[in-house]
Amino acid sequence: MPCEAPDWLAPETLEEALALRAEREDATVVAGGTFVGILVNQRLLAPTAFLSLGGIPGLNGIEGGEELRLGPMATHRAVELSPVVREGWPALADTFAVVASPRVRNQATVGGVLADADYASDPPAMLVALGARAVVRSVRGEREVPVEDLIVGYYETSLAPDELIVEVRVPGGRHRAIYRKFRSRSHEDRPCVGVAACRRDGGLRVAVGAVAGRPQYFPELCRTGSDPTEVGTAYAEAIDPIADLGGSSEYRRRVIAVEVRRALEELE
Repeated sequence: MPCEAPDWLAPETLEEALALRAEREDATVVAGGTFVGILVNQRLLAPTAFLSLGGIPGLNGIEGGEELRLGPMATHRAVELSPVVREGWPALADTFAVVASPRVRNQATVGGVLADADYASDPPAMLVALGARAVVRSVRGEREVPVEDLIVGYYETSLAPDELIVEVRVPGGRHRAIYRKFRSRSHEDRPCVGVAACRRDGGLRVAVGAVAGRPQYFPELCRTGSDPTEVGTAYAEAIDPIADLGGSSEYRRRVIAVEVRRALEELE
């Protein structure tokens, strides 16, 4: 027998979307749809309903100031090309610019890349290094979650079943940051190791992506004035990397040490 088509829920306001989210926790949220489309096409996901955010106005904003405010429906391409982002947060623009291809970046969204919690996505590590927070909302209220606490494992977040990401906030002010994407195969490949590092107000934050279920961030290893080689070695020892087609666990561990060192050297 043919499968019953999933319900398509298309709210026109955020309030309506939150009400539907509370009512239909079985619904799969669709933002840009790039990741969800892959899962459905590969039959790894068979939703009973889709909750589309595409028809809600005002969710794609990009605003600067004391902090950067990104709407959940802002596309990767919009962040990459935004004059506001390029002036105040150039490393973030550079990170979004190396995601997949322009075709994907024109569709993939800021909220989607965080809610999907794909371990090999580039932006989460950079957002962790920059100290970004996700603003999440439900019919019960609103709260802010640091990105390092939002993603908790492979494709898992700390979002409650009725919550939606409604904004991402990135601290402003003077800082220096960099993202290094190491690919073990082709130029368009997903990262084997992604390293994001940021120096701000004398402090250092380093996040390593694509090597575990969540961006790896160890505040105790990010001591000011630490030698780049020592920090790289410490991160490599602290992480238990995955093994896949991109590289073995031991290979990734060696790459982590080198790429963390190089990132910190570029920040000096």
